[in-house]
Amino acid sequence: MIVDVARADDDPGRRPAKPGEPTIAQVRLGSCGLRVSRLGLGMMSYGADPDRAWALDEHAAEPIIRRAIDAGLTLFDTADMYSGGASEVTTGRLLRKLVSREECVVATKVYYPTTPGPNGRGLSRKHLMAAIDASLGRLGMDYVDLYQLHRFDSETPIEETMLALHDIVRAGKARYLGASTMPAWQFAKAQHVAIRNRWTPFVSMQNRYNLLYREEEREMIPQCLDQDVAIIPYSPLAQGYLAGTHTRDGQARTVRAAGVRSGLALYGRPVDFDIIDRVHEIARARGVAPAQIALAWLLTKPGVTAPIIGATSVEHIDEAAAATRLELTLAETAALERPYQARDVIG
Repeated sequence: MIVDVARADDDPGRRPAKPGEPTIAQVRLGSCGLRVSRLGLGMMSYGADPDRAWALDEHAAEPIIRRAIDAGLTLFDTADMYSGGASEVTTGRLLRKLVSREECVVATKVYYPTTPGPNGRGLSRKHLMAAIDASLGRLGMDYVDLYQLHRFDSETPIEETMLALHDIVRAGKARYLGASTMPAWQFAKAQHVAIRNRWTPFVSMQNRYNLLYREEEREMIPQCLDQDVAIIPYSPLAQGYLAGTHTRDGQARTVRAAGVRSGLALYGRPVDFDIIDRVHEIARARGVAPAQIALAWLLTKPGVTAPIIGATSVEHIDEAAAATRLELTLAETAALERPYQARDVIG
């Protein structure tokens, strides 16, 4: 059974779930008719990858995906470059095994190099047409529900990109379009080209947004709110920092934390740990995991439809599902937000 709600602001996932009832509610994806779970599951953690010691193979990932589906999670987000394509392969195999195609919403992304040569990357018509077919082949599916630009391609005319995406939708290979991680002006430019030419516009933006990185509140989020574009932010726990995987003195507490080389460049300022301390204080007072506090905060922010979580254990799924039923007080929210200091934009 799926809990169905019209909007995230009226979310029955914030009350205790009845026995046997999925705990994660379903909401509209922006202005379109597609409904997705209040949380999305990022599939980057799945698919054996020699460069990522924390990545799980299909066997290890299965119980996690099963628990997510049982909790009511329906949105699964991957990308063609995750684990060299192994993430898409694992995603497709497990979803076919555990749930019907019409009960899940599958999203993937395109931009980064996937084949040798100058045309094996970017957002040219040549690469987009090849990339969607390759993704569908790895997923073992006839279509994806949400096809997303992983980044903006400044070397390709945006008209070429948007027309190719429109043709992909018209061909039935994707149902909706989304974008990820770009300046607001680039997103606005792409959206304007689509609307002006009566091509398929974007329905979602997957951007970096969490308690340690709130620069999206300046331009991108107001733009998405104005245009009724869904926000499905990634890295809601700031590469694990908000869950306590790093210490002030630079120690990593998990295998994944130790393996994220870029993490220290993105987070780790003294003010970041001031915020992390607030998260842990409130979590202790509430008797919940710090990750639940960080997610609960993000779920209250305007326009946020479905944060994309990462999970390498069934406990991570349980904690995330519980966060959808956790309401922070105004005082707790203010305490979490007060230490934040503006920072350089992360592209």
